[in-house]
Amino acid sequence: MIETAGTNKIAIVGAGHVGVTLAYACMIRGTGKVIALYSRNAEKVQAEVLDLQHGLQFVPMANVIGSADVKVCQDADMLVMTVGGLPNAGQTRLDLAGESVAICRDLLPPLLDVAPGAVVVIVTNPVDVITYAVLKILGLPPNQVLGSGTVLDSSRLRSLIAQHCGVAVQNVHAYIAGDSEIPLWTSATVGGVPVLRWDDPQLPPLTDAERGDIGRQVAQAGYQILRGKGYTNYAVALATARIIEAVLYDEHQVLPVSSLLTGYHGISDVCLSVPSVVNRTGVFRALPIPMSGDERDGLHRSARAVRAVIDSLGL
Repeated sequence: MIETAGTNKIAIVGAGHVGVTLAYACMIRGTGKVIALYSRNAEKVQAEVLDLQHGLQFVPMANVIGSADVKVCQDADMLVMTVGGLPNAGQTRLDLAGESVAICRDLLPPLLDVAPGAVVVIVTNPVDVITYAVLKILGLPPNQVLGSGTVLDSSRLRSLIAQHCGVAVQNVHAYIAGDSEIPLWTSATVGGVPVLRWDDPQLPPLTDAERGDIGRQVAQAGYQILRGKGYTNYAVALATARIIEAVLYDEHQVLPVSSLLTGYHGISDVCLSVPSVVNRTGVFRALPIPMSGDERDGLHRSARAVRAVIDSLGL
């Protein structure tokens, strides 16, 4: 194996749809210098790595490696967990969480042994519960473990607002927060103009009804994709690649990742997705952005729902 110490090395745990697409997204974006794919399915991971390696001529310089041996993750700067339980018909949220926690408990400690300084990113669902569980399992500082959170959901929200208002999505700043996907309209802006005061006679307004419809579309987007193709992979991989970049390159980006909250709008000892500063240490801090009473109540409901699952799992 090529020596990788001192490089920007990303270790992706899992060679399923999300893990492989994440490796591809990092490769074509030029994210990291070493992309390591780990899976216990040796034949599958080797096939995926070969397929990725055959495209290296056409992307920024990188080294793509893979193995069923945990040593492939040696000295990784980041460990990204994409493996989890598979939702089945009739399976409850608690059942799925329990299965995913058991997988993390089995897979992650040996990986952390070979990459003890890695920032751990959880993509496995339910992400808030699993992020909290991994913190307990690994015993790491809270900043060192974060979940992909609502980075993708917030992208969906911004896209829908941009389409409605007839502006570029890059000019929209808005976040989804919490387990129950709460649009934070109070802090949302379009071109610097607060969404709640958006009133341009040349562009469509954002009424209460239209905001409600956009929120419902965001909440249902993932289910629509699952019904049509059975899984999601492209957008979640790109969202996760963006989180990885914020960490690797110490960007201090504000992203709605999931992390352990302490006194955040009165919420403590639970992981939730809220706008946070992400840098080389992981989650630098959660930003106490302004919220309406309804938004704050929704975040507290999310916290109670996540806490109930955590307690049921004995965490």
